[in-house]
Amino acid sequence: MPNPSLETQKAALRAAALARRDGLSGEHRVAAAQALAARGLPSGLSRHAVIGGYSPIRSEIDPTPLMQSLAAQGGRLALPVITARDRPLIFRAWNIHDSLQLGAFGILEPLPDADEVIPEIVLVPLAAFDPLGHRLGYGGGYYDRSLASLRAKGEITTVGLGFSVQEIADISAMPYDVALDYVLTETQLFDFRS
Repeated sequence: MPNPSLETQKAALRAAALARRDGLSGEHRVAAAQALAARGLPSGLSRHAVIGGYSPIRSEIDPTPLMQSLAAQGGRLALPVITARDRPLIFRAWNIHDSLQLGAFGILEPLPDADEVIPEIVLVPLAAFDPLGHRLGYGGGYYDRSLASLRAKGEITTVGLGFSVQEIADISAMPYDVALDYVLTETQLFDFRS
């Protein structure tokens, strides 16, 4: 059962983190996206994996340069699709030149005839993250449900993508919150696996 005081606290943390993210300049955003692409995935992760990315919304860091780099190295890309409220996301195969359509909440997603795939690596957008790898999203639970569902099917690696200003001291994770394996920012790679 949700804890109202914790939900209020998370809403305040989310608002503050998003305000910091929204305050970044356009030049910083472009440079940060390029820095992610230059750094690439953490060493040891297969470059030939199915990689679930995302279409950026609001002021999220743009994963497109990183995804283009991973595709050039042999990665097979996919993007999430919202099928219903309170359901895990599905991922559909996508390459950089494929058309996209507007899906739920106005988020770009692959066309319905694109193959459904199960990613081995998932690039995860976030509002904030803490030093333990806990992620704060927008409160809908889509990624928590989806990552839990994917982990139940097999081993996946999660890589949160964000700006350094999105790091906060503590998120106070709930049991249903799924921790990330890594977070990649424009300045640093965080490894939370140990």
